[in-house]
Amino acid sequence: MKTSTEIASIAKHVGEEKAVLYVAQAGFDAWDFSMFEMAQYDWNNGRLLDTDHPLQKSNYLSFAKELRKIGEENGIICNQSHAPFPVSCPEIRSYLKRSIECTAEAGGKICVIHPDNNKSPEENAEMFWELLPFAKQHGVKIATENMWNWNSKRCHAAPAACSDEKSFLDHLKAVNDPYLVACLDIGHAEMEGLHTSAEKMILALGDQLQAVHLHDNDLHDDSHAIPFSMKIDFQKVVRALKAINYQGYFTLEADTHLNGRPLDQIEAGVKELADSARKLADLFDSL
Repeated sequence: MKTSTEIASIAKHVGEEKAVLYVAQAGFDAWDFSMFEMAQYDWNNGRLLDTDHPLQKSNYLSFAKELRKIGEENGIICNQSHAPFPVSCPEIRSYLKRSIECTAEAGGKICVIHPDNNKSPEENAEMFWELLPFAKQHGVKIATENMWNWNSKRCHAAPAACSDEKSFLDHLKAVNDPYLVACLDIGHAEMEGLHTSAEKMILALGDQLQAVHLHDNDLHDDSHAIPFSMKIDFQKVVRALKAINYQGYFTLEADTHLNGRPLDQIEAGVKELADSARKLADLFDSL
């Protein structure tokens, strides 16, 4: 089993170029191209922010190509990517094809694109049908992900697109194309209020599950913590992945692990992430 991690949380401290280098040096096999800076969303005001990031500029493909070069020179590849969200924002929707282009340029084979949390499988299918011909031209599969809303009255997660196995399977069936696959966010699946579990969802998705986001939580909040630090039972998770003969990477999305760290401790934090991913991978390989 090969391991990977998102680079957004590292890039916040050192930029994407060094982030890819740190991921390689830590012992990961691959990197997950986080493209949130392509269309940075202001959640408070519901609009995009203007930035000077290369992914927002005309040379975005050159930037993706350079990251690929850094990775390959240091012995790792880009296995997958993550497009900006929320897709309910029309301006962000306009960047989804750019995300697919950058994925291909970086060498990734899967681009994770969220569904609209509050749309039906049929409504979300329209967005994916629009994108799939472009994705196929670039040799990139689209992976949609299990989402969540929040019930303020009860103070726990509430159903959203793909948030349980039935909704996820309904979304895949509505599109019915091998280029639309599943990315299961393990932490989202374990949140109180969604009436499912990562184990249930893995077993239901079967071979349609081709990517994962691995992180830990307290079985209530979306903590995005390093695996083995909170309450998710990763023995069950890994056994379920083995049971379906999961063929993808073990990709971490433990993007809070580096929060608050001084710059001189970032590399050590990335190594801790790599060690946790390898522990999961070794457990999978031992079964």
